[in-house]
Amino acid sequence: MSGPFTVACVQTTSSREISENINVVGALVADAAKAGADFVLLPETVNLMENKGKLRVEKITAGDGDGGLSAFQEMASGSGIWLLAGSLVVMGDGGGDEAETEKPRAINRSFLIDPEGEVQASYDKIHMFDVDLGNGEVHRESKAYVQGEKAVTATLPWGTLGMTVCYDLRFPHLYRALSKDGGADFLSVPSAFTRTTGAAHWHVLLRARAIENGCYVFAPAQCGDHENGRKTYGHSLIINPWGDILADGGADTGVITAEIDPAEVTKARTTLPSLLHDRAFT
Repeated sequence: MSGPFTVACVQTTSSREISENINVVGALVADAAKAGADFVLLPETVNLMENKGKLRVEKITAGDGDGGLSAFQEMASGSGIWLLAGSLVVMGDGGGDEAETEKPRAINRSFLIDPEGEVQASYDKIHMFDVDLGNGEVHRESKAYVQGEKAVTATLPWGTLGMTVCYDLRFPHLYRALSKDGGADFLSVPSAFTRTTGAAHWHVLLRARAIENGCYVFAPAQCGDHENGRKTYGHSLIINPWGDILADGGADTGVITAEIDPAEVTKARTTLPSLLHDRAFT
């Protein structure tokens, strides 16, 4: 691990048009870079919030299947920053069980991009948000996306990043594996949490993942009322390894920043070495 750095989480309200979202996010990324951010993270499905399956596939196919990835690479290289394109809706590449369904499905993929604009790692969302919230709000992500199968860590100049997306947050064993087996110092949780579940669980779950694993948590989020009818919670969070909230994005679009000291990870894990105390049980 090296010395301190500045992290930024971008909070936005993505629309149903990729080009529009790229323009909005590009301005916010530029603001974050001007504020001194070394590492900027974007929310889940930051390139496209389209609820109609046929249109979703048409839009990402029109972008050569990359969902505008090249534009996010240019943002990183243009500002000389590390950038997490929180997740992009991209075209399915034949992985998983996509061949077993008649309707083509997309992939919800997180990309880590270096200051030269090169993709250093990518992660496909493992856990699909298939829920009925009881208020008429129903989500079936497994009908729209091919689920990922692999946990992913990546090397940053300041330590190791464990990559996750949104609903993954409710599966603590994934974060334990990233932290204990993968050596993660930082956890990314780009999200588009619903307003209902966000108000109930967002803060407490993210703080728990930080505390349990002695990790920093970076959680950029979608916010507001979207064109597709989705209502997202916002409140992008930056949390230290002791579970303290360093920055909260509230309910509106914008950028939050915080100074990150990787030495705090070692301090928290030395004070409470729970990663060393796991025991097998039956």
